[in-house]
Amino acid sequence: MERHQVRWPAWTMAVLFVGYAAGKAVYAAQGRLGFPGGPAVPPSEYERYARDVMDVTTAQWSAVVTGVLAAALVLLTVTRPGRRVPRLLMLVVLGGALLAVGAGAVIVAADGFIGLGVGWQWYHGVAGIVVMALLAATTWSYARATRR
Repeated sequence: MERHQVRWPAWTMAVLFVGYAAGKAVYAAQGRLGFPGGPAVPPSEYERYARDVMDVTTAQWSAVVTGVLAAALVLLTVTRPGRRVPRLLMLVVLGGALLAVGAGAVIVAADGFIGLGVGWQWYHGVAGIVVMALLAATTWSYARATRR
């Protein structure tokens, strides 16, 4: 028996993830690190990133793909095709997404509220906390609705 599911957090997260992907696409097309509305990334970071991680443009396009996949994931939690995905698999993937988004939210919030030197502001920290809460609500609602 399927329980009532609160769907608005998942739809909100889908919009936010698509927005994330769009912002990353803009920066990928420009060959820039960072995110529109975020702190400026110094030129030295471009060199370090390209040397230690990967090409900046490739990294940004990878983030675009991640954003689109994340949007698809949260939409699967509230659509009929998502009900065909095994519940345990969906919960494991959602748990991974919670960890990844949570790690980013913690860094942004910590920098925004206490300052780590990256340049995120307090309002970015608030946004990070809200995003984390929405993803947690999406996960919780899916888990509750699909519980036997």
